Amino acid sequence: MCDLQKAAVLNLDQLVAMDSQEEILYEDELRSRYGHLEKMTDLVAVWEVALSDGVHKIEFEHGTTSGKRVVYVDGKEVLRRDWMFKLVGKETFSVGGTETKATINIDAVSGFAYEYTLEVNGKSLKKYMENRSKTSNTWVITLDGVDCRIVLEKDTMELWCNGKKMETAGEFVDDGTETHFTIGDHECCIKAVSSGKRREGIIHSLIVDETKIPEAAE
Repeated sequence: MCDLQKAAVLNLDQLVAMDSQEEILYEDELRSRYGHLEKMTDLVAVWEVALSDGVHKIEFEHGTTSGKRVVYVDGKEVLRRDWMFKLVGKETFSVGGTETKATINIDAVSGFAYEYTLEVNGKSLKKYMENRSKTSNTWVITLDGVDCRIVLEKDTMELWCNGKKMETAGEFVDDGTETHFTIGDHECCIKAVSSGKRREGIIHSLIVDETKIPEAAE
C-alpha cells in the first residue's frame, strides 16, 4: 500500500473516531438536558421559611405520573419516594439545625391538578410566620464585610447569629435588662425595656458598638 493510500485510510479512521466521539458527546448532552428538564418539570412548589438558624429554602418535586416525591432543604435532598400509587397525601421532615417539623400537604383540586401547602410545627406557613413575628426579633447588620442575621427568641431568650447559637451574659439595669454578647471584635447588647403598654409588652433593641440597629422585617 502506497503512502498516499495509507494516509487516506488513516484519515478515514480518524473521521470515524471523531464522528463516534461527537455522537457520544451528543448523547451525553441530550441525557443531561433531558434529566434537567425532567427535574424542572417535576418541581411544583418552593417555599422560604425563616427560623432561628437562618432562612431555609424548601423545594418539592412531584411526579404526577409515577407519584415520585422528593423534598430538598437548602438544595440538599432530605426525602425521596420514587413510586407512589396514591398521588395525594402528606410528607413530614425536619428543617434546619433546630430540627423544626415541617409537613407538605398534597391535595387534589380537580382532574389532574394538585395543590401543595406547607405546615410548620402544625401551623400553616402564614400563621407560623405571623406567630414568629410575635415571639422573635430579627436584625440584619454587616460587620467587617460579613452579613450577620441576629435572631432573639423572646420566649427562651436564646440568641442566634448566622445559624450559630451565641453565648450571652445578662444583667439587670435601672430600666430593664441587658443581654451582652460579642461578634468578632464588636460589643453587642440586646436591651429589654417595658413599653408601658399591655398590648406591646417588652421592647427589645439591639445595640452594636453603641449604635442602635433597626429591626429587620421577614
